[in-house]
Order: sequence, then structure tokens, then C-alpha cells
Amino acid sequence: MAGYLTATQRGADLKEGRLSLKEKISYGMGDLGNGFMFDLGQAYLLKFYTDVAGLPAAAAATVFVVTKLFDAFMDPLAGTAIDGRRKVGRSGRFRGVMFYSSIALAVLTIFTFLTPGMSEGINLVYAYASYMAWGVLYSFTNIPYGSLASVMTQEPVERAKLASFRQAGSVSALLITGVAFMPIVLAFDSERVGYAFAAGAMAVTGVLCFFATFRGTNENVPVVRSAEKLTLKGFAGAIVGNRPLLTIILMTIFSISAYNVKTSMIVYFTQYYLGDVTLLPFVNVISIGSSIIGILLIPVLTRFIGKKNTALLGFGLAIVADALNFILPTTPILFTILFSLSFIGVALPNGITWAMVCDVIDFGHWKNGARREGITYSMFNFSRKIAQSVAGGLAGFGLSAIGYVPNAAQSEAALSGMKVLQTLYPCLALLVAAAVLYFLYPLTDRRMKAITEETRDRELAAGASSDDFSR
Repeated sequence: MAGYLTATQRGADLKEGRLSLKEKISYGMGDLGNGFMFDLGQAYLLKFYTDVAGLPAAAAATVFVVTKLFDAFMDPLAGTAIDGRRKVGRSGRFRGVMFYSSIALAVLTIFTFLTPGMSEGINLVYAYASYMAWGVLYSFTNIPYGSLASVMTQEPVERAKLASFRQAGSVSALLITGVAFMPIVLAFDSERVGYAFAAGAMAVTGVLCFFATFRGTNENVPVVRSAEKLTLKGFAGAIVGNRPLLTIILMTIFSISAYNVKTSMIVYFTQYYLGDVTLLPFVNVISIGSSIIGILLIPVLTRFIGKKNTALLGFGLAIVADALNFILPTTPILFTILFSLSFIGVALPNGITWAMVCDVIDFGHWKNGARREGITYSMFNFSRKIAQSVAGGLAGFGLSAIGYVPNAAQSEAALSGMKVLQTLYPCLALLVAAAVLYFLYPLTDRRMKAITEETRDRELAAGASSDDFSR
């Protein structure tokens, strides 16, 4: 039966911790599907608002700030709802919720790239309503997907491999949308029609990817239920007492905001600073494609230097590349080379963080006696939404502050400001993220192995039976 294995099979899987190649690929397909819908909002929605819906850059920025903050507070509610389910269906705790929510998410993805085309005020209200509704469905899709990895395996190297496959899916989506989205839009005489059609094509593809994850993965790790009903106090205890989680949250606010500012600004940067928007697919395919190198290195580096040091190595490479891109004179070739090196570097911490979140879940289980996958992952996702809010606001308000004028020649001050947003802010934000990880994150792979073994021994000693594994 899909979703759960027999007790004998589970015991063998947990002992070895191994996952099949099919399960790893299927898991990675989920973030491919995620990206087909999520990346559109991060990379193209701001430009849709400013250039098609006719919203001022500052108003468009406010949409991102407000809706992402709203989404951030939706994530803990979604995580609590998922963790609070007392009955688990045949699809498991996470897989069914993930897939069925993804269908509704696809519909709302299309709606975000529509605009009434009436007054500025009506267009603005529609932007708020459609993107906030999208955020609610995204929470109920992405939180169960992210939590799924923690119940597939507890073996550190296997989790690193899952993180690699997930990051590969994410990068592949960013690559495909980065190369294909704008050419599809520009193939239509009307940009309004082009944006809606391109969003629809990506959304349908995203649902198919989530279906592959739904069908191809299993929930193998025993579910240990607390006897007490989940309360606000229990929710707070699961978060406040988990130092590794708080560290990952703080790090993520800076690292993801840096990454999202880069992806939000690149369409403006190529069109105005490099002088040719048709360069965008080429810059994206080279830079995003190069990040696959980082993804392939994650399992190897993790095996030899551990997850934390792998992330720090990536941060260092991205910081140096972004700093050089800011300091050196900009040419299309040099910019693309350094931009690509930055993407390779960022791919390491962005990928390995997913494995770290699984470790954080296990740490909370060890400390508090109950697994809170949904709550823990939702709080991590909370930090990502805060970072996205910062990035969307910074890009939009930044464009307004530097004097950006849609579809017109830009002033020297505006062009200089674009370079600051594209290169200097990511450099500084990644530097802070690296410092937070280096000084505050306490978990090593060796410590996690001891924590996992101690937790398993404690549960067995408490009399956990094979029947507990399916509840």
C-alpha cells in the first residue's frame, strides 16, 4: 500500500536508512513542481505588476511585503493543522495533503497573473486578494512536502541526498522558468494574455510533478504521537526550546532574501543595465545551470566535511563572487561568469538546509519526546516567507527609490541602484547568514547520529510496538 510499508519492511529500512533511487527522484520532483509555481511569483510577478497591471513600484512592493507577512503567519497554522490530525489516511500524514492542495495552488497561480485592467485601485485590490489566496494554498502544499523528507529516512547521508535531489528539482524549475517564461509571454501580441498563458503552462506542469512525488514516495519513519492534545504552550515549547531551529530561521531570513533579490532583479538588470532583455534566457541557463555543480557536490562534501561546513563553503564562494560583481566593471560575459559562481555557491547552503531541517525535527523529538514535523517545518517556512517579504519589498521599494520608470531609458542613478540591488545587497546578506550559521548552529553530523540512536533506544525502552508505526 502506497505511503506506508509493512512493519518488517520499515524495520529493515530504518536499520539501513537507505532509499531507492526512485524515491529520491520522486521526492525531488516535488520541488520541481513547487518551483514551476513559486518561482513565477519571485521572478516575474513584480514586473507583471509594474509593467502590465500598471501599479507603481512602491505599491507593488507593498503587495509583496503584506502578502508574504500574511503567508508567514499562515504557515504555523497550516503546520499545526497537519500535526494535529488524529487520523491518518492511506496516503500517510503528508502526501495526500500535499498533492490535493497543489491542484488548487495551480489554479491560483494563473489567477495571480491576471489583472482586471481597470483602475489602479481595483488592480491593486485584486493583486492583494489573489496573491494572499495563493499564499494560503502554498502553505498547505509546501509544508507537507517539506515535512515528508523527515519521515522518509533518518540516515544523515541519505538525507543529504534527498536535499540534493530537492535542490536539483528547485534549480531545474528555476532554469526552465527562467529560460521559457518570458519567450512564451513575448510570443503573444498582448502581454496580459502572454503572462496568463505562460503561468497556466507552468502550473499544469507543476501539478504533474507533485503527482510523481505523491506516487513515488513512502513515509517510513515511525510516527510517535504525544498523548496530550497540542496546545499553544506545546506549540511554543516546540519552537522556543529548539535552538538549532531558531538559528536556521535567522540564517534563512538573510540567505533567502539575498537569493530572492537576485532572482527578482535579474529581469530588470538584463533589460536595462545590460541593455537587452533577450539576454535573460542565456544568463539564466548558464548561471542557474551552473548551480547543478553545487548540487552534485552536496553528498560528497557532506560525507567528508559535514553539512554545516558544506553550507559555509558555499556561502564563502557566493560572497566573493557577488563582491567582485559589484566592484568590477560590468560586461555581459564577466557578469554572467561571476553570477554563475554565486549560484554555485548559494546552491550548497540552499540545498543542505533541507537536510538540516530534518535534523532540527529529530532534535526536537529527542528533546521534547514527540515529533512535530509540521510545526517545525512551518516555522522554518515562516522564516522563508519573512525573507521573501524583505526581498520583494527591497526590490520594489528599491526600484521606486532609484527612480525606475517602466519601459523607458533609465537614468545613471537608476542603473547604479540596480547594480547595488543585484550584487551588493546579496553579498552583505549572505555574509550575515554565514556568520549566524558559524557562531550559533550547534548540530554536527556526529551529534545527530548520537541523538537519533538515543531517541530510538528510548522509544523502544518505553514499549513502542510495531502498531505505533502506523498511527
